[in-house]
Amino acid sequence: METVRNLTPAPPTSAIIASSVYTAGRRVADIPIEEAGEWAKKPGHVVWIGLLEPDRNLLLRVKAQFHLHDLAIEDAEHPHQRPKIEQYGDALFIVARTAQLIDRRVTFGETHLFVGAGYIVSVRHGPSTSYAAVRQHWESCPLSLAKGEDFVLYAILDFIVDNYMPVLEQIEDEVEAIEDKVLLRPMTGPDIERLYMLRRDLLRLRNAALPLVEVCRRLTSADLPQIHAAMHPLFRDVTDHIRTVQEKIDSLREVLAFAFEASLLVGQSQETANTKKLASWAAILAVPTALAGIYGMNFDDMPELKMEYGYPLVLAAIAAICSFLYWRFRKNGWL
Repeated sequence: METVRNLTPAPPTSAIIASSVYTAGRRVADIPIEEAGEWAKKPGHVVWIGLLEPDRNLLLRVKAQFHLHDLAIEDAEHPHQRPKIEQYGDALFIVARTAQLIDRRVTFGETHLFVGAGYIVSVRHGPSTSYAAVRQHWESCPLSLAKGEDFVLYAILDFIVDNYMPVLEQIEDEVEAIEDKVLLRPMTGPDIERLYMLRRDLLRLRNAALPLVEVCRRLTSADLPQIHAAMHPLFRDVTDHIRTVQEKIDSLREVLAFAFEASLLVGQSQETANTKKLASWAAILAVPTALAGIYGMNFDDMPELKMEYGYPLVLAAIAAICSFLYWRFRKNGWL
């Protein structure tokens, strides 16, 4: 096993998050980019480089060390790639989408991975959680990390997929709040807009996660010599996690659709109740209006006009009829 030695580091650059070499699952040196190729050729050694939004010059330095394909470098330089896996000679190029919830919106980043014999390079663009936690965790488990660069690839993909769940859990909390509120009152304009944005964000998250199923399927196929057969169950486990994420997303989208439909039904129900109330009061008020209209006509030949108790009788009749109608509408639940 190589011992840790003091090397002259590369010039400081914020784009290089880590550049280390491992053997038997243990970090033996932090190395400059210009030495990565030589270390990767040593039997039993794995170079793990992490870059954050590197410029073209840095990517070309990495390319020179591992003889990466021009098309892969071009893709890594320009984000907004669809999740995919490509094979360029002896190297694999993988694109995965990362997700974070920022200001109540799902924001996406990208991770580009170069995997070959003795090395793995991760290139992060946009919002994403640092892979320092992955390094720290697996450095404490050297027996697992000793499996090689394909295990590091599994660890990063598994970390990306697992980080979808906190986003979904936060969205789920908001969806539950919407469910509790929707039966109390119809949705307002801002509520409907937020519901629409949540459904759209969930769809975008589904489109980011689901293509990784095909990526993992390719990684478990026998036509990729970069991936050892012993790693296939681990990538199938990542596929299971992606399926869980997909089911969660589909469930939340259905709940939001039901919430919108329930809000419409509640709104229609309240409108119907208001219509019934208006119709009931209109019917009640129609009685005194009709009687007053009849007795307000200026005809001489109206026998009721000569009755001594005609006026109180008409008022009593109006009160009786209106009271009966009010009782009847109240009994039927219209008032």
